[in-house]
Amino acid sequence: MESDGTYETSDTRGAAGLPRPSAPPVPDRVPPAPAGPPAQPPAPPVPGYAPGGGAGQVTGGDAGKTAPPPPRTPPPAAPPRSAVAGWMDAPRPKVGPGVWRFRYVRPEPDGPERLAPVTLAGMLIPLAVALLLWAAWRREVFPYKIEMLWVLTPREWWYPGTTAPVDWHGSAARSLFDSAFLIGIVCAAGFLGSWGKISRHYLGRYNPTVRALLAGAMALVALVFVWPEAFGLDWDPLPLASAVLSAVALLTGGFEAFSSPVLVYTLYALITALVVWPFARVGDWKGLWRARRAVQNPPAPVPTGPEAPPSQWPELREAGEYRAADRLVAEVAGGRMNDVDVARVRRAWGGTARDGVGRAALVGALLGEGGAAAAHPSGDRDLPVRVAEHDLFLGQVRVGRYAAADRAPAAYVGAGLALDPALLGTSLLAVGPSGAGKTRALVAPVVESLTLQALTGGCAVVAVGEAGAPLGPDTAYDVVIRLGDPASPHDLDLYAGASDPDEAAVLLAEGLVGDLEGLETRRAATVLAQLIGPYRAAYGRFPTVPVLRELLEAGPGTLQTLLDLLPQDQGQSATAMRRELESRIRQTGTAGDPGPVLADRLATLDRPVFAEFFGGGADAGDGRGFSLRAVARHPIRVRISLPEGAHEEASRLLNRLILAQFQAVTRDRDRQGAGSGAGRGHFACLVLDDAAGALTQGTVRALQRLRPQNAGVVLALRTLAEVPEALRGPLLAVVGCRMAFSGIPTWDGRAFADAWGTERFERTEVAHHTVFADQPMTRFVHFLRKKVTGKAVTTEAVTVREVERERWSASDLAHAVPPGHAVLSLTDVRGEHTPPLLVDLRPAGRS
Repeated sequence: MESDGTYETSDTRGAAGLPRPSAPPVPDRVPPAPAGPPAQPPAPPVPGYAPGGGAGQVTGGDAGKTAPPPPRTPPPAAPPRSAVAGWMDAPRPKVGPGVWRFRYVRPEPDGPERLAPVTLAGMLIPLAVALLLWAAWRREVFPYKIEMLWVLTPREWWYPGTTAPVDWHGSAARSLFDSAFLIGIVCAAGFLGSWGKISRHYLGRYNPTVRALLAGAMALVALVFVWPEAFGLDWDPLPLASAVLSAVALLTGGFEAFSSPVLVYTLYALITALVVWPFARVGDWKGLWRARRAVQNPPAPVPTGPEAPPSQWPELREAGEYRAADRLVAEVAGGRMNDVDVARVRRAWGGTARDGVGRAALVGALLGEGGAAAAHPSGDRDLPVRVAEHDLFLGQVRVGRYAAADRAPAAYVGAGLALDPALLGTSLLAVGPSGAGKTRALVAPVVESLTLQALTGGCAVVAVGEAGAPLGPDTAYDVVIRLGDPASPHDLDLYAGASDPDEAAVLLAEGLVGDLEGLETRRAATVLAQLIGPYRAAYGRFPTVPVLRELLEAGPGTLQTLLDLLPQDQGQSATAMRRELESRIRQTGTAGDPGPVLADRLATLDRPVFAEFFGGGADAGDGRGFSLRAVARHPIRVRISLPEGAHEEASRLLNRLILAQFQAVTRDRDRQGAGSGAGRGHFACLVLDDAAGALTQGTVRALQRLRPQNAGVVLALRTLAEVPEALRGPLLAVVGCRMAFSGIPTWDGRAFADAWGTERFERTEVAHHTVFADQPMTRFVHFLRKKVTGKAVTTEAVTVREVERERWSASDLAHAVPPGHAVLSLTDVRGEHTPPLLVDLRPAGRS
């Protein structure tokens, strides 16, 4: 994997990267168990000197003799760290859902905002004006300066018609006036020029110590202008200190008070503090002092032990199983374990937390078999080939990267996009036209990840797609069903291993007529139960497809023959079956009989290409039938290939049937595992590469019941038009993860936009209004300004208001999503969610 910029390091294929084995560590895929404990190294020779003595001190009978010192050999080099150990110890910080956590680095906070040139000009212009005013004040050309002195002070302090002081009173008053004017223009210039804001902006980019030092340097420069004689400079000081001293003299009636050194130095300290105080605020000296005190007096630390890295198997050591932990450390260091083995052992260890007998058996297997312990029933320890990037430590698969967009949170910009069972447990719906990359960029990586997790015992997967869909080789699955191919090793049970005729009838009715609006599924299930129940009572198995079609099309005479085969004296069950079949006989041929419709739908499966399939389930006894009920019990990998070409309607019917069966078997997991203790231990997922025609009112309603059963589905559609219009809104509402690929039509975008809703944001509107002056002088100034700048004099009216907008509009989804991208929103089983974000699914975006 190449560099991920801010968020991941570039080393993900080396010693610290993701282990990407294309085959297991040994040729036979499963390493043989050792014949016995590992051989111990030979004992080292006994040294000729005592451990506590010197190099030349000889013990025993050779005492008194000197032995040559042993040769000094360099210490052995540390063995190279294995890739699996580096992968185990890699950091995985906690972050929001859907982020690739392997070596994720949180983004740095945004740097200080760059000030606009107009801001700097706004700081310098008041400064220049203040200097001009101060120069005019000092040169006695400031308007009305003399009049202000005459009005505010007694006339006898000045010579007539001038501001020349008669005695020290006039000099003190003049010093006070100079100081007040200086402080006034400095405060005004600082306020108009935003000096404090600009100073904090530039000083805020430094650490607190440097910021305090810079503020101190500026305070020292200010003190140079206030006390120049203290620094050996021969220039006039600013009238600040003299103003304070003059004010004291005027209040006390003379300079006799300054004969007290305490008063003088107190005034000097006060003046210095007043000058330094603004710089202390800008430099945050108080905050720095508090931080230093906190460092000098830290709180009492909480005693904690050293945390061992995951590659040392700390969970086993905490349980006291040091030998098993050391064995696994040696297996990892020797390259005899891959990431699948690590994830499988970790899951097996966590699964025996409350099972003492099972944990003891697992420890024994770890000591005897090492990384091959608790292997998958198939014996596989890896896939034949991998395409995507996986992190089995967390069960994540990387499928892309979050694109940089204005609406994306900072933690997601540029980060990797990853999916895991916690997200797939809320079900995922992906909509995009043909060629948008649904199978290549989404379905194939997800299926590959689920098959890998099945090898760890944490997942069961059923991948359904056309025979040519790139969902991995057949050797990556435990069960392969190629419907319509006589060479298929397995057959699909039409009744999902059901033993109750009513349950089998409901599943079959959902697949046959679930998409028909004129026929209720309940009525169709009743008709099917009236036939398959008596047939099973008569023959001991459910009917095959040709037989069931014949029964649906049969007249009363044929059904009477079946009725005669039912036993006469086997209790209430036989009586109920006879009553069911008699009801069916009376309904045959009526106007509202759904039998012909069911037979017509079933005819799509009663074709020569399917002659060797749908043999009636496990009761047929042919050994090829596979029931999806095994998915709820075991971490199994199943690949179902649907027929292509002229059998498109059969593929749609099978999609509906498989989805209905999957929902039924996962709903009954608790009841099935009550006796075996299986329960809902592993995640079960159904992936439909082409879900066209699979969704019905019943299956959409059942999707929301998959989350508490630790199950989920992945549905890929070319367009929402493949779903009945009445089900589009409920479908988007019930799935937790929604994905709109590039190129969807506007009407599909409207459905996604309604599902994603709106968000509030602040909109700033700036209006420019022309200024019309009434005074001739103002008009002349505006005329000159327009001639110089070429623009009329205007004022700005800024309006900030909070408004609502769509997160993604239908037009943006249809036209603004680049090729190879998609808009994705995620929700995990804990309820954490992300807003719809733009993601890059191209191969370059995943690297």
